[in-house]
Amino acid sequence: MSELVLTARSVSKSFEGVRALKGVSFDLLAGEVHALIGENGAGKSTLIKIMTGAVTADSGTLAIVGRRVAENNPSLARALGIAAIYQQPSLFPHLTVTENIALALERGGVWRHVHWKERRGRARVLIERAGASIDPERLVSTLSMPEQQIVEIAKAIGANARILIMDEPTASLTEHEVESLFRVIGELKAQGVGIIYISHRLEEISRIADRITVLRDGEAIATRDARTVDRADLIQLMVGRAVNAVFPKRRVPQGEITLELRTLSCKATGVNDVSLSVRAGEILGIAGLVGSGRTQLAETIFGLTPSDSGEVRICGTRVEIASPADAIRHGIGYMPEDRRKHGVILEMPISANTSLADLNAISRAGLIDSAKEEAIAEDFIARLRIKASSTHAKVGTLSGGNQQKVALSRWLATNPKILILDEPTQGVDVGSKSEIHSLMVDLAERGLAVIMISSELPEILGMSDRIAVMRNGTLAGILSREDATQEKILSLAFGHMPAGEAA
Repeated sequence: MSELVLTARSVSKSFEGVRALKGVSFDLLAGEVHALIGENGAGKSTLIKIMTGAVTADSGTLAIVGRRVAENNPSLARALGIAAIYQQPSLFPHLTVTENIALALERGGVWRHVHWKERRGRARVLIERAGASIDPERLVSTLSMPEQQIVEIAKAIGANARILIMDEPTASLTEHEVESLFRVIGELKAQGVGIIYISHRLEEISRIADRITVLRDGEAIATRDARTVDRADLIQLMVGRAVNAVFPKRRVPQGEITLELRTLSCKATGVNDVSLSVRAGEILGIAGLVGSGRTQLAETIFGLTPSDSGEVRICGTRVEIASPADAIRHGIGYMPEDRRKHGVILEMPISANTSLADLNAISRAGLIDSAKEEAIAEDFIARLRIKASSTHAKVGTLSGGNQQKVALSRWLATNPKILILDEPTQGVDVGSKSEIHSLMVDLAERGLAVIMISSELPEILGMSDRIAVMRNGTLAGILSREDATQEKILSLAFGHMPAGEAA
């Protein structure tokens, strides 16, 4: 039997009287991937913070590499061989890749001699071991989210960790980058590294994990052998009930064309000659590889990067959209991919976030009507089933799924005709995913034209009435719900299927 590298026994933790963990036990073997899953708010983050020393448990015991740790802290955890990779990279944007890796790995006084050539060489080797090719001299601020994630993985590899915690490591990675990451994980397992792997992507968990522990409401519900448990069992363990429809799609009567694009182009973003339409009551899925132009098309429609040529027609009338203000005035809402950066303001309460897109609706003579703002927020908390103590709760204190609902409420408050959702369920648990999908169908039923951009093919196939596939900034083809398959979508995305065959 492999060596136990981490053991947690009967760990409990409360925050302001709320029990986040209730007697949780968990262990990790050398050379295994032990997946930790559960809905947002189940206690995963708190347990991980206790392991890394960021939070102190109220009771219970923790042993790391055979050493019982009475008072853990981040420095001690690192010294004992724990490294963590989080969904939101913790990098310094104005420093280079080399400097970020050096800060994580080097020790010594302020006045020590710096060997820059050695630093750059080490950074290059670690990036290559992480399965990527990134210039070590690039500023982190110029890196995409997937590239930043690769740098975080390189830092962990360089730390020679005995225990590696990965929190949603593939959330922003392409399919190719995910395969590279899994190869790196295989190498780390072979070297005896124990890996705690957190992800909402159950198909990924089944592929990569050796064991799976399910948390629910702060308790460890079960630990299962990944080879013998199926997806339906895991969902039932996570939510305490069978989730029969993660994709609760139902047929909705479609009306007239609400949005029409005619040969729309934008040189700044690479969008080129895109023509498509969306009807009232329709959910149009937009698929494609990362970098295919999906998000760039959404930004052009919304006026963040206005088009150079082509037409946008709303309900048959040609409109000019030179800014987001124009888009909002014409009835377009846009929920961006990175909710924490662009979708919500974490430090502000739910009420303020909900009203931000249309302050005129709650203002009189330039002054905000607080009572009206509160009423609107309370309405959306009830309608979208947002779990929060009150409208005054800061959005940063909410779970990922509830943050996503607040971001959605901001645009629903503008009463849009067209709603663009970019990765609407990225990083949320299966229960919240099902709720957001139900909301999308409800919105379509109310007559909204919904555009859903997603990297998850099951979501695209499960929720779309039609599927538009992007490639190199242009439209590779459109598939009907009946004709669409994963193979056809990928063939269009890679350019293996003529666009005419999918029209």
